[in-house]
Amino acid sequence: MSVLLTTLTLLLTLISAVTSSCTPSDLAALQAFKSSLNEPYLGIFNTWSGTNCCSTWYGISCDPTTGRVADINLRGESEDPIFEKAGRTGYMTGGIPECVASLSYLRILDLVGNQISGKIPANIGNLQRLTVLNLADNELDGEIPASLTALTNMKHLDLSSNKLTGQLPADFGSLKMLSRALLSKNQLTGAIPNSISGMYRLADLDLSINKISGSLPGWIGSMKVLSTLNLDSNMISGPLPASLLSSTGLGILNLSRNAIEGNIPDAFGPKSYFMALDLSYNKLKGPIPGSLSSAAYVGHLDLSHNHLCGTIPVGTPFDHLEASSFSFNDCLCGNPLRTC
Repeated sequence: MSVLLTTLTLLLTLISAVTSSCTPSDLAALQAFKSSLNEPYLGIFNTWSGTNCCSTWYGISCDPTTGRVADINLRGESEDPIFEKAGRTGYMTGGIPECVASLSYLRILDLVGNQISGKIPANIGNLQRLTVLNLADNELDGEIPASLTALTNMKHLDLSSNKLTGQLPADFGSLKMLSRALLSKNQLTGAIPNSISGMYRLADLDLSINKISGSLPGWIGSMKVLSTLNLDSNMISGPLPASLLSSTGLGILNLSRNAIEGNIPDAFGPKSYFMALDLSYNKLKGPIPGSLSSAAYVGHLDLSHNHLCGTIPVGTPFDHLEASSFSFNDCLCGNPLRTC
């Protein structure tokens, strides 16, 4: 019996060691990561001592089976009045070293809401198990690394509110598992890559407040799962594809503040269901299509600041909309504007 107890105790000790101590390679990568960042006020990195990174290090989680680092969650703290009064913040500064990409079992890298600068590591694509990459609300610059499209298990990508430049990788559509691609508030240029048409799980695409150019591809309205498309405040030109308005899956469509021209296609139907449809601040002309009255639902509608002309249709959804939805057009008339 004593031999059995001794054996069990030894096994439990070994299991505990596996689930709490970093492997030498993971430990080295985390230590290098720590040295590249600066967080002097909240004391986050005070816990990063010793080798038990899986149990005592703030923001680090490990896989219970392999003992390898699986999650890094170091979200920036909200501005605190105490810090503001002292001229201090609870944010990390510094950069992301390339050694992070050696954490081969990493599933989540979440550094949102800091003041991290520099470039996204060129070898980020080595993180083949990564499912969440959230680097939003930082000060990252440079182009999106070409290797990022190798992260074929990724489901959530958020690079919004940074200073990223250049074009989206042409093979961005290689991210077949991606459901959310959030890249707003950067300085991205070029056209929307055609490869995105093959992203059959993509539900949310946000490229707003960039410098995206070119025309709207017709296939984008045929994406079966896409429910939110935000492309506002870009440099998109050309016509408005009918497929975007006849889509039965899109619920939020924001194309405002571009240079989209031509008529609004008369393509709405009884399965059209828009919680928000914003086409304001473009170069659209002609009448408001009568088929819009046949839509199952239109919540927020904004057609202002275009060159539309003619009589505003009657009935739903027009009976609950205010004049601001139609203002600053060439010659629209009818309720809620002036009488024709």
